[in-house]
Amino acid sequence: MTQRLLILFLSILFLFAGCNEEETVTPDNSIPSTATNKIMPLGASRVQGARPEFESYRYELWKLLIDGNYTFDFIGTVDDEASYPTYSGQSFDLDHEGRGGWTSGQILDGIEGWLSQAGAPDIVLFSSPGGNDALTGQSYDQAVSNVNAIIDIIQTANPNVTIIIEQLAPARSERMTGQLKTFFDRMIQDVVTIAADQSTETSKVVVVDMSTGFTDALLADDVHYNEAGAMFIANRYYDVLKNRLQQ
Repeated sequence: MTQRLLILFLSILFLFAGCNEEETVTPDNSIPSTATNKIMPLGASRVQGARPEFESYRYELWKLLIDGNYTFDFIGTVDDEASYPTYSGQSFDLDHEGRGGWTSGQILDGIEGWLSQAGAPDIVLFSSPGGNDALTGQSYDQAVSNVNAIIDIIQTANPNVTIIIEQLAPARSERMTGQLKTFFDRMIQDVVTIAADQSTETSKVVVVDMSTGFTDALLADDVHYNEAGAMFIANRYYDVLKNRLQQ
């Protein structure tokens, strides 16, 4: 009888230990999402953020979408390591596809693998196309070619995807001179052509203007957003998204 009680006690102890272990398991963002409105924020440091030094727009956009009562899931193979307050009783969705300092060529090299791992998004938020190419003196023509190739790969992964591509916000005004200004100005204009040429019957590439009205007061440093800048970018995205998200 004593031996049976001991076995029963050990079995119960093991069961509770297993339950506690399951409760501490964190979500695996390598498992493709099955949610409605899978949104992939794509780009470099303006997507990634680096709290408290500078902000990503993602948190402010997430709050706007929560307030809009949308069902959605940010997807990507990168998790934000910063700390964010809960909002409306929910924890911030940390998944994204932003990598600080990466050029369009590096994004092009990685995008197919990221889509394979995270799953094909319904919507891509393509941030500051060619921004780091400009800052590091890369070829403008190559940057445009890379942006088009990135869109091709995304559309192959999901022929029905919506891609929202930025007319990128400027850097601090004293930096926007010479070749850097020329690069930004050309990309702002050419993004319109890229969107028109890359749109299909089932996959729309939509331009969002992040340049008009963006000022130095919205920057934490030469190129990255402060909180007001993040809110500015988030609101511009939301104005486009609210007419395109599935309810």
